[in-house]
Amino acid sequence: MDSAQIRQKFLKFFEERGHAVVPSSSLVPEGDSSVLFTTAGMQQFKPYYLGSKDPIKDFGSKNTVSIQKSMRTSDIDEVGDESHLTFFEMLGNFSFGGYWKKEAIEYAHEFITKEMGLKIDYVTVFEGEEGVPEDTESAEIWKSIDSEIVIKKAGRKDNFWGPTGEEGPCGPTTEIYVNGLEIWNIVFNEYYQDKAKKLTKLEKLGIDTGMGLERLAMVSQNVSTLFETDLFANIISRLPDEVPIRIKRIVADHTRAIEAMLGENLQPSNKDQGYVLRRLIRRVLMYENKYVFKYVINSEVFDSERKKFNETLGSGLKQFERGVDPFILFTTYGFPIELTEEIAKEKGVAVDRKKFDEDFKQHQEISKAGMEQKFKGGLGGHSDMEVKLHTATHLLHQALHDVLGDEVGQKGSNITPERLRFDFSFPRKMTEEEKKRVEEIVNKKIAAALPVQHSVLQKEEALKTGARHFFDQKYPDEVSIYYIGESLESAYSKEFCGGPHVANIGELGHFRITNEESSSAGVRRIKAVLE
Repeated sequence: MDSAQIRQKFLKFFEERGHAVVPSSSLVPEGDSSVLFTTAGMQQFKPYYLGSKDPIKDFGSKNTVSIQKSMRTSDIDEVGDESHLTFFEMLGNFSFGGYWKKEAIEYAHEFITKEMGLKIDYVTVFEGEEGVPEDTESAEIWKSIDSEIVIKKAGRKDNFWGPTGEEGPCGPTTEIYVNGLEIWNIVFNEYYQDKAKKLTKLEKLGIDTGMGLERLAMVSQNVSTLFETDLFANIISRLPDEVPIRIKRIVADHTRAIEAMLGENLQPSNKDQGYVLRRLIRRVLMYENKYVFKYVINSEVFDSERKKFNETLGSGLKQFERGVDPFILFTTYGFPIELTEEIAKEKGVAVDRKKFDEDFKQHQEISKAGMEQKFKGGLGGHSDMEVKLHTATHLLHQALHDVLGDEVGQKGSNITPERLRFDFSFPRKMTEEEKKRVEEIVNKKIAAALPVQHSVLQKEEALKTGARHFFDQKYPDEVSIYYIGESLESAYSKEFCGGPHVANIGELGHFRITNEESSSAGVRRIKAVLE
């Protein structure tokens, strides 16, 4: 039975039993900023469990069924083995006060054994813990359906689900195993967990189930891995034989994820969902280059990202040959650490994975600390993108001096999560050629992956370094200078500034000027973005 037939059979089974068929919600959850992506079918139904929305009014029934597009970014680095995925489809039936454990378990047993013709190995139920009793009711229901069924008990880690995000409905579960694989999780939503992890009883009991299409296809098609199902086999068959199976699996998984994300009109970027999309695309592109094949995803966005990536790929490989730290290769050129390890292995070079992990953890801590600082200089907030754009403003300032000369003087700046704005003194409109040269200079410096460093000096000593500053501003006796380069003396850019900045400008991505216009008499204004 192929995956299309399984989808159809699942929806029809529950529709015939009074469930309204509800389309998949967006991969980007609406009104829930605590998670990047939709990770479960129940996310769009949270308001119905809580009673803030009426399922009868919206669906004509207290019971629904859906096939939800889902993404889980926590498994990206694990993809390549036999079971981990980033994108998957979740088959689910839901009830908001319509039915409870008996009907939910009976439906699941009937669908698996009769509709799909599969044999259940065993089921699990919640064994109970302090504050939440053992689920003896589910065990009794299973025994009433099949007196020979094997029932195992497990604690909160395995048989208690939710909530999605920081708070929401949750409850004990019963799980169904076929061929040694957990294929269906039935959640009995009877609690609400708040941000402090406190559980309170819900007024309306609810059913929330989730069954991975990929896993169901695997057991019904009688294959040994998810990647042998028809969901992936078509993609894998188009890859050259010499590509290792692990890489084929990564490409197949990422392709499904990329196509789903592009279908949601997401764009590659340096933040949030766009960052995940860019990371997946660039990982596929890395393997394209390494194993000399061209994988075609029919998308202008994908083709554009390939062009941008290829512009820096050569530089990245040269940096590898020079022995540049794997952490810089990862943050600057998008080289996945495992690919760096593969290239290193071919050349007989060892990669210190422990050091990479430590550097990455430290980078996250530094970024977080930097975002929490309070400082002047036009930065509206403290998000990761705003910090990057702030650093890019320093590069832009110096590049304007390089192209236009010392008539340029900073008059102000403003940063938002979407763009930078930089005002500077200059008597005329910039030409297209001048704007292009400024962009080229900034992007060349980014490709060079220069470090961003910081010194605190006495004001008189700081002035002697030649660091750029506002001439009409009164500075304290001690001045903070941020400089881009290997040393303060040889730095490409150095300015009086309170920070924070990225650790290395290679993290910035691609710089592009979006607009250049007059701000006031003798003052020009540039707006630019990082892509």
